[in-house]
Amino acid sequence: MRDSLSVIRNGQKLTTKEEIILILRLSFPAILAQISSIIMQYIDASMVGHLGANASASIGLVSSSTWLIGGILTAAAMGFSVCVAHRIGAKDEEGARVIVRWGLLCCLLFSLFIMVIGVMVSSKLPAWMGGEAAIKKDATAYFLIFALSIPAREMLFASQGMIQSSGNIRVPSILNVIMCALDVFFNALLIPHYGVMGAALGTAFSFVIIATVMLYILLVRSYSLSIVRRREKKPVGLKGFVENELIVALKIAVPVAIDNIIMGFAYVAFTRIVSPFGTVSVAANSFSITAEGLCYMPGYGIGVAATTIVGQCIGARRKNLGKRLGWMAVILGMIIMGISGALMWVFAPFMIGILSPDTEIRKLGTQILRIEAFAEPLYGASIVAAGVFRGAGETLLSSVLNLLSVWVVRIPLAYILGSKYGLKGAWIAMCSELCIRGALFLIRLFLWDTKDRGFL
Repeated sequence: MRDSLSVIRNGQKLTTKEEIILILRLSFPAILAQISSIIMQYIDASMVGHLGANASASIGLVSSSTWLIGGILTAAAMGFSVCVAHRIGAKDEEGARVIVRWGLLCCLLFSLFIMVIGVMVSSKLPAWMGGEAAIKKDATAYFLIFALSIPAREMLFASQGMIQSSGNIRVPSILNVIMCALDVFFNALLIPHYGVMGAALGTAFSFVIIATVMLYILLVRSYSLSIVRRREKKPVGLKGFVENELIVALKIAVPVAIDNIIMGFAYVAFTRIVSPFGTVSVAANSFSITAEGLCYMPGYGIGVAATTIVGQCIGARRKNLGKRLGWMAVILGMIIMGISGALMWVFAPFMIGILSPDTEIRKLGTQILRIEAFAEPLYGASIVAAGVFRGAGETLLSSVLNLLSVWVVRIPLAYILGSKYGLKGAWIAMCSELCIRGALFLIRLFLWDTKDRGFL
C-alpha cells in the first residue's frame, strides 16, 4: 500500500479511497490522543469532585486562565510546527531540522517568560476572578503549580506538533495515552494527601515525564527531524534562522496567539459572568465543560490531521488538493461530532454523575449539557476548518471570525440571558455562538481561493 503523504509530496494523484483512508488514518490516533487528554481532565475533576463542591469550584475558578495560557503556548508551538509541515511537504528535510533546532529554543525562552508572569499573579488571580473566600487558597495553589509546569507543557506542545507535522501522528498519540495513565497514578497517590494541590502536582509530573520522552523521540529518534549526531550540509545559525524562518513562523503563530487570547479572555469573561451565580453554578459550569470535551475532542483530533495533510499539500504546491482534503476532513468532523452530540444529550446525567456526587451540581450540569448538544455539528465544522487554515498558514482571518463570534455574540448574550436565567441562560448563549461560528467558517472555506491563498 502506498504512503499517501509521500504520494502528495511526489506530485502523484491519490484515488478517492486513498484520500479517505489518509484522513481516517491520521485522524484516528489524533482523536485517541485528544480523548485521552479529556479523560485525564475527567479523572482530575472526578477525584477532586469527591472532595466537595468548594474543591471543585477552586479549580473551576482558575481553569479559564489556564486555558488562556495553554492557548498562548499552543500558538507559539504551532507556528514552528506548520513551518515544519511545509518544509517536509517540499521535501526539504534539512530546512525542517533548522526549524526544529532553533524553534525549540525560542519556545523554551518564551515559556520561561510566561512562567514568571504566571507565578507573579498566582496569589492575586482568584480575587480578580471574583472567587469566594472559601476557595481562594486552593485556587491559588492549583494555579501556582500550573504556572511552574509551563516550560514542560510548551516543550511537549512544540515537540509533539513537529513530530505530527512530519506525518507521524501515531507515536505522539500513544504518548498522550500514557500521560493519561500517569496522571491517574500520580493523582491516586497525591490527591488523598494534598487535595486540590495534589491534582495539580499529578498533572504537572505527567507533563514533565512525557515532554522528556517526546523531546527524545524528536531530537534523537525521528528519521527526518532528529538533530542529534547529524551533520548538516549547510548549517544554519541563529542569525540565519531569525532572518529566514522566524518571521514566517511568527506570521502563523501571532494570529493563532491572538485567536487563543481572544478565546481565553472570553472563557475568563464567561467565568466572571458565572461566578456570582454561586458555588454550585461555578462547579457545574466547570464539570460540564470537562464533560463536553469528550464530544468535541474528536473534532480537534481531525483538525490535527487536517493541519498535517494541508500543510504538506501547501509545501508540495498542491493547494487545490489541500482544499479538497480539507473539505473531506470538515465533513467527517461534522458527522462525528453530530453523533457525539446526540450521545451527550442521552448520557448527560451519567457524564456529570461520574464527576460529582452532589445532587444540585448533577441536575444543573445535565440541563446545560443538553443545551450544548445542539451546537456540536457546527462546532465541529469550526474546529476542523480552523485546522485546515492553520495547515495552509492562513490564520489571521480565523482570528477575526472568532473575535466577532465570541465578543459580539457569546459574551453580550451570556450577560443578558445569564442575568435572567442563570447558568442555563449563559449556556444558551454559548450554544448560539458556536452555531454562528461554525456557519462563518463554512462560508470562509467555501470562498477560499487556493490559487492566491486569499479569502475571496
